[in-house]
Amino acid sequence: MDYLQMTAPCGLDCFNCTFYLAREDNEAMQQVEKWSEQLNIPIATMLCRGCRNHDGQIPLQKHLFGDEHRCAAYECSKDKKVAFCGECEDFPCDHLHPLADKAQTLPHNTKVFNLCLINRMGLEKWATSKAGEVRTTYFSKPWSLAE
Repeated sequence: MDYLQMTAPCGLDCFNCTFYLAREDNEAMQQVEKWSEQLNIPIATMLCRGCRNHDGQIPLQKHLFGDEHRCAAYECSKDKKVAFCGECEDFPCDHLHPLADKAQTLPHNTKVFNLCLINRMGLEKWATSKAGEVRTTYFSKPWSLAE
C-alpha cells in the first residue's frame, strides 16, 4: 500500500476509513449501504479513494457542500508544497482545529495526534502499527487520563 498516497495531508488515515474499505470489505460496505439509505445518498457518491486521489475533492463532500468545495488543509498543503501539515512551519494551525460537530462519527479530532505520530515514528511505521489503534481507541474506548 502506498501510505503517502492514502494518508491525507491533515493526518487522516484514508486506508482505515469505512468509505475507502467498503470497496473491498463486506462489513464496511454494509455500513455504507446503511448510511446511504439513511441519508438518501447514492453508494457510489459515498465511496472514496482517499483525498489525494480525488485532488482534495471527496465525492461525498462535493455532494454535501457543492462542486466548488475544497478542503482548506489539503489546499494549504499543496500551496506550501508539504506532504503533511505536520511539516509546515505554521503547524498546528486553524485548518486542523478540533471540532465538536460530528466528533462521535468522524475522526477529524485525531488529525494533530496522527501528524505528531507521523513526525515521530515515520509514515510507514505509524501506518502499519499505530493508525488503526488510534482510530479504534477514538471510536471505542472511554476518555480517560489513566492508562
